[in-house]
Amino acid sequence: MSTDSLPQTARPLARPRIGSITLAIVGALYLIAFTNRTFWSRGLAYFDSRLALAAFGLGLTCLFCALTVTLSVKYVLKPLFVFLFFSAAAGSWFMDGFGTIIDVDMIRNAAQTTTSEAGHLVTPAFLLHMAIFGLVPSLLVCWVRIEHRRFYSKLRWNLLAISLLLLVALACGISAARSVAAVTRLHKDMMLTLNPILPIGNAVAFALASEADKNIVARPLGTDAHVAARTPSGKPRVLVIVTGETARAENFSLGGYSRQTNPELSQLDITYFSDTSSCGTATAVSVPCMFSNLTRGGYSHRAGLANENLLDVFGHAGIRTEWWDNNTGSKGVANRTVYKSFSDANDPRYCKDHECLDEGMVAQLDDWLAGVKGDSVLVVHQLGSHGPAYYQRYPAEFAHFTPECRTAELGNCSQEDIVNAYDNTLFYTDHILASIINALKAHQDRVVPAMIYMSDHGESLGEHGLYLHGAPYIVAPSQQTHVPFVLWQGSEMKALADQDCLSLRASKPASHDDLFHTALGLMAIQTSVYEPKLDVLAGCRRGAAS
Repeated sequence: MSTDSLPQTARPLARPRIGSITLAIVGALYLIAFTNRTFWSRGLAYFDSRLALAAFGLGLTCLFCALTVTLSVKYVLKPLFVFLFFSAAAGSWFMDGFGTIIDVDMIRNAAQTTTSEAGHLVTPAFLLHMAIFGLVPSLLVCWVRIEHRRFYSKLRWNLLAISLLLLVALACGISAARSVAAVTRLHKDMMLTLNPILPIGNAVAFALASEADKNIVARPLGTDAHVAARTPSGKPRVLVIVTGETARAENFSLGGYSRQTNPELSQLDITYFSDTSSCGTATAVSVPCMFSNLTRGGYSHRAGLANENLLDVFGHAGIRTEWWDNNTGSKGVANRTVYKSFSDANDPRYCKDHECLDEGMVAQLDDWLAGVKGDSVLVVHQLGSHGPAYYQRYPAEFAHFTPECRTAELGNCSQEDIVNAYDNTLFYTDHILASIINALKAHQDRVVPAMIYMSDHGESLGEHGLYLHGAPYIVAPSQQTHVPFVLWQGSEMKALADQDCLSLRASKPASHDDLFHTALGLMAIQTSVYEPKLDVLAGCRRGAAS
């Protein structure tokens, strides 16, 4: 019998071999070249000299290669690159697609989000991107055989490679020092997009800070607070603070936007502060900052945790406080007050998959007001205009601007459709605010009401290539920091202030810094931590110095 007729067993595909130094450099080159589109595009825009940019790029690449060669240790190199590839793939998706800068505050905001909110970002396009730029290179690295030299030989060759790479980096740095210094000084946003070094470094910084924050105990604030005077009618004061989400002032028709996004509020007797700045560009920063007395200049995440806030001061004054949440939590503000989550209730009339329309909170406001017995403050934390799934933030009857973007993958929508969907969220927020005001008006026979609305931050809708929010404040565009601020006062409270004076004040700059003191003023709280200059009504109250 001929051996030619015997079945042949397929030989396994031979796994290629590669030296550890070679793999370390190839992996580093892949990361620098294929997951840093935003970084290099900004370099092209900021460097006047292409030669200086080339020297800068070569020097930076050599530094990164030197780092990976340093870490090219047996049992370390493969896991390291798998981690770097997936981290860089995720970073490039958000930086290249949305213009996101992944700093510590952005990581904190992401860590505090809900699964339903995060789910809007895990789209088919995201998964495909992760497969191409994260999974495929990881599989290739896992497949190849890495050849490691013996210890002393490896040490000698690695030191040689690292020394040569550092020498080249030094020469490049010296040759382009003036240009690099100018660019990095004037355009700090460029280095913030270096992927994956900056995101990983910021993640480590966040983890270390979070561990240290666990032992922080809030210092008492305003323990001397008390109600200075009763209302003329003797009825209890009620203040509703609506903490908005992702509403930008640029698209509020109350502030001059060409579209009518505020049809109901425009028919009510409200005061609109047209030039209001936020404390941050993400919920995790802005919400605790706006309820603190620290101001934007003095606020930090750690300082916010270490001090009590506005709700605590109200509590010291004997005022009932409550926080209603339809978002991702109070960010620590309501840790010491009554807290109610509306998304957790998952009411089928307003909710789907633990995301709810803000109307669910309005529906319970009448019952809450009917139960008021003394001075009370209610915080209503909206879901508002949170993206990218804008179309899910309002019911179908509020799709006023069409065609609208009806997907979380903004890249599949035209700019006009994205803006239409976003404007619909403001159209709906206008209705929510008007409904709250009307509910308060209906109870004026029992209470002396007022409402403050402030958005936590704004939103980018493609301007400057940016989408969503969370840019570092130092480089954030006005679309993310210019926010709407609405004040409504019931008839009795309104009579206590000069409305012409208030209208003039509303045309001047305001900020999140003003919320703490304005709220104390509206509730007639006297305390050593109250600053009249940060109360937008202080100079306009009857009998106050102008």
